[in-house]
Amino acid sequence: MNEMKNRNVLISGASIAGPALAFWLKRYGFTPTVVEKAPALREGGQAIDVLGTATEVVRRMGLLDRVHEMSTGKRGTSYVDANGKVRASISSEAFNGVGANGDTEIQRGDLARVLYEATRDDVEYIFGDSIAELVQDENGVRVRFEHAAPRTFDLVIGADGAHSHTRTLAFGPESRFARHMGYYISIYTVPNFLGLDHWEQDYNTPGTIAGAYSARENTEAKAIFAWASDPIDYDYRDGAQQRKIVAEAFSGQSWQVPQLLAHLDDAPDFYFDAMTQIRMDSWHTGRVALVGDAGYCASPLSGQGADLSLVGAYILAGELAAAAGDHTAGFANYDRQLRPMVEACQKFAEGTGAWYAPASKAMIRFRDLNVRLLPYLPWRGLIGGAPQKVARTVEAKDYAA
Repeated sequence: MNEMKNRNVLISGASIAGPALAFWLKRYGFTPTVVEKAPALREGGQAIDVLGTATEVVRRMGLLDRVHEMSTGKRGTSYVDANGKVRASISSEAFNGVGANGDTEIQRGDLARVLYEATRDDVEYIFGDSIAELVQDENGVRVRFEHAAPRTFDLVIGADGAHSHTRTLAFGPESRFARHMGYYISIYTVPNFLGLDHWEQDYNTPGTIAGAYSARENTEAKAIFAWASDPIDYDYRDGAQQRKIVAEAFSGQSWQVPQLLAHLDDAPDFYFDAMTQIRMDSWHTGRVALVGDAGYCASPLSGQGADLSLVGAYILAGELAAAAGDHTAGFANYDRQLRPMVEACQKFAEGTGAWYAPASKAMIRFRDLNVRLLPYLPWRGLIGGAPQKVARTVEAKDYAA
């Protein structure tokens, strides 16, 4: 076996893809360092699915039992009218296959914590800092940080989300790669005043959806708002402006929307963003590569963000190890192995908005009718089977440790 080279790897981002990549790189003999702009591990975010090949990756990490312990345990979703009357319901297994083959749903922040706790003892984490400049040459990447002293790494991996600063530094402005999917989304924690028991309730008006689902053993809930919109001009650093955008988008709506909005200003984990895809012809340039949403965000409409991050991290680390640290070969093989899954996930997302937030009252009624009839339809297995099929687009190869 050739001697491993390019062992010293900087990873930007400590959400899902970054710690997962650090886990596998460490196992294969690399020395990963993770830098995270936030001062501590970020909590919050929506519930995310771990399906298909991603479940197998987590199983190989030895973390599947821990992920199951922190699962949301959500059993299903009901669509309600303005008076709270249930118009249609669907189980989680029928909707996306959660509950089969070890697949599960977990809060984004909880999965990030599981991955962080699995790596913190033997991986260097730098919180409260970020990359300010990257300078590559044939010997490595000189990194200037916002606060820490400059350091040189063999490789740099951007795992810092759809708005990746690492991508901007190495590949160019976000506008070159971002594709607006026509929707915005906001999520934050609220009291479980609806008394939801491992369940979600959603209320639609044309082009919008407002809902809530129970979290942390029903001790709290997550409010979720999404709506169709052309691109909005706003300051991503201005939380007050973003809260105002959400409040205005749902002003005057019925059901429990006013009560959910009443907790908007006090929410400690308020999240707001456009539903965006990142599409790139290549996820690597020289000694810099991207993983997860930074390179190939499929948008929340896909339901596959965590899967892509976990599988992408596994393949990237595995291909680098298989190439004995040769980044040219390792990065190219990573791209070749993962791209079919990325393309499948991004294509899948394109068709879900019309179901998630139907554009008319007639389409809302049609969606509800289909949900009610689903148990009796001969093609019912295709509904939950579609996300499962996408999540298994690529297999988890066995890489030699």
